Amino acid sequence: MPPSHASTPDSRPAGPSGGVQSLERAFDLLERMADAGGEVGLSELSASSGLPLPTIHRLMRTLVVCGYVRQQPNRRYALGPRLIRLGESAARLLGTWARPYLQRLVEETGETANMALLDGDEIVYVAQVPSKHSMRMFTEVGRRVLPHSTGVGKALLAHTPADEVRALLARTGMPAATEKTITTPDGFLDALEQVRRAGYAVDDNEQEIGVRCLAVSVPDSPTSAAISISGPAGRVTEAATERIVPTLQQIARELSEALAGSGGSAG
Repeated sequence: MPPSHASTPDSRPAGPSGGVQSLERAFDLLERMADAGGEVGLSELSASSGLPLPTIHRLMRTLVVCGYVRQQPNRRYALGPRLIRLGESAARLLGTWARPYLQRLVEETGETANMALLDGDEIVYVAQVPSKHSMRMFTEVGRRVLPHSTGVGKALLAHTPADEVRALLARTGMPAATEKTITTPDGFLDALEQVRRAGYAVDDNEQEIGVRCLAVSVPDSPTSAAISISGPAGRVTEAATERIVPTLQQIARELSEALAGSGGSAG
């Protein structure tokens, strides 16, 4: 790594990507901050990124001026409020990009399809395509629910360390939506183990009596996302589950590839 006074000019392309190196580094630092919980010190960023402190300091100073990072009284750096607007807009677009895949899910399964994200400690629904059946499920886009009573919540938390899951449940509580809702941390952790073994999650009358949901996470999504189908328990039977789950998993993989593509190829 060259000394800071000889650092690569901002306009110089960075290797095979053809991108602007300082931009790539700045976004990498923002993602590292998010991975660290949103607040870090320069030395931590230097250790994790491998960049010299003067380079990080210059990039962070620029991000502070732009409002995307702020410096705390303790001299550590935190993600700034201007990122909130970007994130909210991106979340809405994520739902828009997902709609063609949800539409296919409805066509192939016959049931209502949903997409949900983990936002803090809550599940937020960002897209839905309704079933064509007269008896069908509706979940309002923008609705927020707690993870412990939903299939998408189980799918999103299945690979989260147990201590983090317990901490989340301690913050949210585990109120019973129905008599079938899981209301103990141990019970929920057992359910997550079942998700890991099966490769999909089930909400069996746990959020609403008479409704069953099947859910899978979207692998390698830029944010924690899951897709699901929901329908009357009389239609989403065990036999239907065996037919629907492979379709759910396939469409989740295709959505993942689309979201990873450049230039908005998910449309």
